[in-house]
Amino acid sequence: MNIIFRTVLASATMFAVMTLSSLAQAQEATINAVFFTPAQVSYAKSFMNYVTKVNQRGKGVIQIKVRGGPEIMPLGQLGEAQKNGVIDMINCPAGPYLNLVPEGEAFSATTKKPWELRANGGLALINEIYAKKANAYVLAHVDGGAGFHIFTNDEPQRSADGAVDFSRLKVRSAALYREFLESLGAGVVVQGPGEVYTSLERGLVNANAYTVVGYQGFGWNKFTKHRIDPGFFQTDILISMNKTKWDSLSEAARRILQEVAIEHERESFEANVKQTEDEGKQMIAAGMKVFELTGAGRAAYLERASRTSWERMQKRDPTNITALRQKFSN
Repeated sequence: MNIIFRTVLASATMFAVMTLSSLAQAQEATINAVFFTPAQVSYAKSFMNYVTKVNQRGKGVIQIKVRGGPEIMPLGQLGEAQKNGVIDMINCPAGPYLNLVPEGEAFSATTKKPWELRANGGLALINEIYAKKANAYVLAHVDGGAGFHIFTNDEPQRSADGAVDFSRLKVRSAALYREFLESLGAGVVVQGPGEVYTSLERGLVNANAYTVVGYQGFGWNKFTKHRIDPGFFQTDILISMNKTKWDSLSEAARRILQEVAIEHERESFEANVKQTEDEGKQMIAAGMKVFELTGAGRAAYLERASRTSWERMQKRDPTNITALRQKFSN
């Protein structure tokens, strides 16, 4: 009897353990994600830091399965894919989203820090817009704190007011800053990062606009030997989710995703500021020359960048611009 009883008890215990394990696995939600740069670029590495922390803290509750980067889906298709639920989460700048949410340009136009926008209601306001226009929920504005620079093959030619004669430049641009560069008098070619190396190599462009961070990861510094300072705009990289998928998650899963996003928002900001300084020094040590705008030319350059962004948003959809400026402008 003892042997039979022990056998039955052991079987029952094993069944209970397996059942509890199955229930835990069934309750653990999995979401898929795609990042926007090749894996070797700093922004992808930053996103993977977020994913790793979520997966560690979210065992049994929520896990992120990363499908890859632009080899999975081109940058320009990420917003639409997320809106339609093909991708649950994307790590992607607001710029390629502007066809869906023109107001996303506020992330680059602002000089405020991401946590300041959380505190003053700016993020909540723009999340209402993302929900309506793109079926998206913005978890965090990450990798902030740095701007975009124009990198040129040849030494820039200075104009009388201390600025640059931009008419001599044909600049590879993202959609985000195309109108700003055109307003300076530069020729502009809008391309995704994956096309830039070939364009520089073949002489299709003689300048490129991007951040210091990640620039060397693409190998573009082989061609562009000069950097124009100061930087304009602010990096506008977001971690966002399909809103329908976000709403379907348990409260515990949403809490983990959001708490880690808030932590990463500040950590990545601080890391990006430091990395911008470090990578800038690396490029200078390797021979890159910095061309500093001065005087009235410098002031006009920065003012034009900000004004062009807000004017473009106003032209595309004026509905929310006044409210956004109250939150995102100083």
